[in-house]
Amino acid sequence: MITFSHVNKWYGDYRALTDINAEVKKGEVVVVCGPSGSGKSTLIRTVNRLEEIKSGRVVVDGHDIHAPMPSTQLNKLRSRIGFVFQSFNLFPHLSALENVMLSPIHVNGVKRAEARDKAVQLLERVGLASKAMSYPAQLSGGQQQRVAIARALAMEPPAMLFDEPTSALDPEMVGEVLAVMRSLAGDGMTMMCVTHEMNFAREVADRVWFMDAGCILESAEPATFFRSPRHPRAQRFLSDLRSH
Repeated sequence: MITFSHVNKWYGDYRALTDINAEVKKGEVVVVCGPSGSGKSTLIRTVNRLEEIKSGRVVVDGHDIHAPMPSTQLNKLRSRIGFVFQSFNLFPHLSALENVMLSPIHVNGVKRAEARDKAVQLLERVGLASKAMSYPAQLSGGQQQRVAIARALAMEPPAMLFDEPTSALDPEMVGEVLAVMRSLAGDGMTMMCVTHEMNFAREVADRVWFMDAGCILESAEPATFFRSPRHPRAQRFLSDLRSH
């Protein structure tokens, strides 16, 4: 579903990503972890071209995302890749229901009544049917993030990207967002998640990628990664986590 081939990115002299070669299979959940500044968020943001790459290829569902193309085609491709941000990014002047309806109507040309029915179903799926008419300011952080997930799902994407979706939440709200992500994984959604939630990685991921200094240093099944990581930097990372 997602393939990185010799992907490089740098800002001036700083190498943000160095020769990334990896793939996320259809229906697979990949958790990307590593210390701050390791390139995790940069990597995931190349998948829908929020970050441009300097060389290499990123192919999503058969499309070369970084190939030259008109902005209209890029926007259409982006609309097919669900992205959930750290900071929710909901429209504050629209209700939860309207936030979820917006893209299907304006991007896909779906009729308003059909978009509304679908939005109601998706809000129910994320446990927020009763909050459909509430505005973002009336919702907790966890509720806003679940609306953001419903909004991404409204475009029926073949893959979902999560960039530290719980890091802006109070601890008691983290579980409700992770529960929705677990449900999506259980339904077979292809997912790439940048997160510090190691229990989620252990329980839900099919593979864990460990990054540092712009490189994927280790790619392993969760049981192997958490029990006996091979790379010394991954060993130190997990040791530091356990000591905290």
